[in-house]
Amino acid sequence: MTIRIHAAFAYDFAETSDVLLQVEAAAIPEQAIIDAHIDLSTTEHFARVAAQDDIGERIWLRVTGRLSVDYRATVRVDRVIADIPALAAVPFHLLPGDTVQYLMASRYCPSDLFEDFVKAEFGAEPSGAQVAAMRDWIERHFTYQSGVSTSATTALESFVQRQGVCRDYAHVLITLARAAGIPARIASVYALGVDPQDFHAVAEVFLGGAWHLIDPTGMAVAGEMAKIGVGRDAADVSFLTSYGNADFCEQRVEVSAG
Repeated sequence: MTIRIHAAFAYDFAETSDVLLQVEAAAIPEQAIIDAHIDLSTTEHFARVAAQDDIGERIWLRVTGRLSVDYRATVRVDRVIADIPALAAVPFHLLPGDTVQYLMASRYCPSDLFEDFVKAEFGAEPSGAQVAAMRDWIERHFTYQSGVSTSATTALESFVQRQGVCRDYAHVLITLARAAGIPARIASVYALGVDPQDFHAVAEVFLGGAWHLIDPTGMAVAGEMAKIGVGRDAADVSFLTSYGNADFCEQRVEVSAG
């Protein structure tokens, strides 16, 4: 599957501010960057740094005034798609060291508060079938609704409200999986089928010795996503993190098969 991406946005900064961008599709074994180009307005500083787990890169900028970003890329996705319900959970003592952090509760995913619920609703034996049941439970009980959550909304709040956007859906699935003893993390992606089209957030779970993408909103499938980055929760994968006051000007994201 080949995916064409165009993301463009702009912000105004009244004072000189440091900005961390993460908008480029990652060059990793499961996807190949055929071509890519990013245009930025004038900045005082530009430096690329490794992103979480060395998946993709972040860009440090120092800006004053208007920041405009225009990113275009063509990505070939060669991801192996697994049958999630058929996968086995990896016993704790056999988990690779870099997956252990994704067992723990994090800022937006308080998984320690969900252990009793997970056992009662999904059983006590971690497995791919259990994760698939969690995904199906979210699809049945949640309503996709913009404007009901904010950048501060946690999985606990989303669980109570039973509505939200992709970020909220991903946080809930991640939280439930961690509560079951399965490493889970968030992935920011560009994906076909997302409506309205935007930067998209999905869950990624560690089963059968590998990471597997799951979109609990049901809008996108793993073979049609270009991964940008991963992290413990949304705080790690924001497309723009500003260390200063910023005023939003405009944004558009276009993803097409190509």
